[in-house]
Amino acid sequence: MEHQGLFLILFNIVVFVLLLLDLGVMNKHKGAPTIRHALLSTAFFVLLALLFNAGIWYFRGAKPALEFTAGYLLEESLSIDNLFVFILIFKYFRVPGEHQHRILFWGILGALILRGIFIAAGVTLIHRFHFLIYLFGAFLVFTGIKMILEKDGEQVDPEKNLVLRIFHKFFPVSKHFHHGCFFLRENGVLKATPLFVVLLVVESTDVLFATDSIPAVLSVTLDPFIVYTSNVFAILGLRSLYFAFAAIVSLFRYLHHGVSLILIFVGVKMLTSKMIEIPIGVSLGILAGIITVSIALSVLIPEKKAEITEVNSEK
Repeated sequence: MEHQGLFLILFNIVVFVLLLLDLGVMNKHKGAPTIRHALLSTAFFVLLALLFNAGIWYFRGAKPALEFTAGYLLEESLSIDNLFVFILIFKYFRVPGEHQHRILFWGILGALILRGIFIAAGVTLIHRFHFLIYLFGAFLVFTGIKMILEKDGEQVDPEKNLVLRIFHKFFPVSKHFHHGCFFLRENGVLKATPLFVVLLVVESTDVLFATDSIPAVLSVTLDPFIVYTSNVFAILGLRSLYFAFAAIVSLFRYLHHGVSLILIFVGVKMLTSKMIEIPIGVSLGILAGIITVSIALSVLIPEKKAEITEVNSEK
């Protein structure tokens, strides 16, 4: 336990350094990264996850390595839904492309801290009160079905964000982005910029995502080390993935439905865990299959021309 605690401290230091490198070196040029640059950065973080998983296989064996793979794939697929919402938030607040990477950096840093707290609490609760796994399972099934029934754009409404509404009551907000700063002084009054407001919405939205993703990965393993590290690696490359995904999101319109099915599958797995034990390899195959099929359907089934005509006519 002492060695694992020391390793986690070193691991978090390395993660923080990687985030700084991603912000200060890999994205040192002003403006939003190009698709090519975003894809290369995403590939870099995926490669790091694979190397880390190889280390788990070598030092801890095949089962923990498969659990890490399943947890990473699960969290990465659920992160796709985060990206949909981030795109909607940035469009709603009209955030310039050159400022989006700054919000995502601090948003991801906050998400890493929140996930660590959620994971520690979730694992402890399930160990002490095992019946909670059924509540988590039912919640995931409900969330998955709700997501399938939702229309585009219904997932997020910044005006209804409780954190944002409370913040507006107690702190003045400027109307200007002011070169990417979070705060500024206007006529001697300290004000938050719209960029900080967007960061609050992103962070509070991630809390909602954590209520889905943490119970989901706990269906794979209750090992805090595997749960935490798979979460970290999934989140680590999220910023680069966003810029690659934002440019091609219209090509993968069925991915959202795939994420919904994954939540339902994981929820059912948790609900039936006492009666049916699904091997990690099978779960991994199902997760990969759902993602592959949803991407294939997005490519093979084009968007109906009638829908496009209707949107154009409304304009």
